Amino acid sequence: MKEDSALIQEVLCGSPVAFGRLVEKYQDRLYDTMLHFVGDADETMDVVQEAFIHAYLNLKSFQGESAFYTWLYRIAFNIAATYHRRRKPVQSMDRLYAETGHESADPGCSPVLQVEQEERARKVRQAIATLSEDHRAVLILRDLDGYSYEEIAQILAIPIGTVRSRLHRARLELRERLKSSEYDLL
Repeated sequence: MKEDSALIQEVLCGSPVAFGRLVEKYQDRLYDTMLHFVGDADETMDVVQEAFIHAYLNLKSFQGESAFYTWLYRIAFNIAATYHRRRKPVQSMDRLYAETGHESADPGCSPVLQVEQEERARKVRQAIATLSEDHRAVLILRDLDGYSYEEIAQILAIPIGTVRSRLHRARLELRERLKSSEYDLL
């Protein structure tokens, strides 16, 4: 935090190198988090790059009320949401798996179990992709990225109670989708 504040002050005093350090520090973390939300590796790269550009151009507006990463994530989330609204058709989560290789089956499992695990994971990813933007965001931030309710509230700029209710509804909606014949997991 103190290191971020010092770097931000350097950037505001005209040092683009200091912003480069912030990019190096947060680019992988932001990419990984946004990839869960966006679902496409190339589009995620665009979102992350645009978020850093927007952050650089608007750094004067950063008031330090939250962590720099929280502010940056909020920017990236808004950009990703805009991309998603423009795109409308849901991108396949299978493509995400194919491009990134995220998700590895236990090497000790039999090939049949590995295939079953991969198929189950594919169906869960597909079901998550069909959730509303608000529900998908809180579900990913909490259950996949492990953020606390307070952090999610800061990132999304919503009250903690809203985080809790959206998460509850998102989990119920996901459970119902996974029970449906289309996914047939529960």
